[in-house]
Amino acid sequence: MDKSELISFRLLKESDLPLMHKWLNNGYANKWYGKSEFSLEEVKAKYLPYIKQEKPTYAYIILYDNNPIGYIQTYYIKSYPLYAKQIGVTENAAGLDLFIGDENYIHKGLGKYIISKFLKTIIFNILDVESCIIGPEPDNIVAIKVYEKVGFKFLKLFKTDDGKEYLMKIQKNEINN
Repeated sequence: MDKSELISFRLLKESDLPLMHKWLNNGYANKWYGKSEFSLEEVKAKYLPYIKQEKPTYAYIILYDNNPIGYIQTYYIKSYPLYAKQIGVTENAAGLDLFIGDENYIHKGLGKYIISKFLKTIIFNILDVESCIIGPEPDNIVAIKVYEKVGFKFLKLFKTDDGKEYLMKIQKNEINN
């Protein structure tokens, strides 16, 4: 069976927050996404507004064979005007952030399939945008290589309050299978 067929997404639920807490405080998710220790209360403060649709970010759990293995989120860049202005994106674009939190699924070749499927089914289908932006840290070479395999191209280096981002962009018609 194709790996892509085993990948699905469901909206983040409040009952997922203890798992998010575990993921954000361990391994690769902590190194590249969380970047610090989070209490369960801090995780709730950050993600409950997405779950309750109080902030314009769409949060999902990544499932592999119906098992939760990670987190993925998207948003309209224009919903965050300061960020849109800082990165210089004026077209109808989405932002994308993700991590695989279950250490058993890291470095298994799933990233390309997860991102491609999310782009096709959520970002370019439901959000109906022209392009998608992703901003890994410049030192996260593994992630950058995965994004390139999907079809993302380097846009520019950008400094945010959280550090540097290696901004990459993909147009709707550029997804590699």
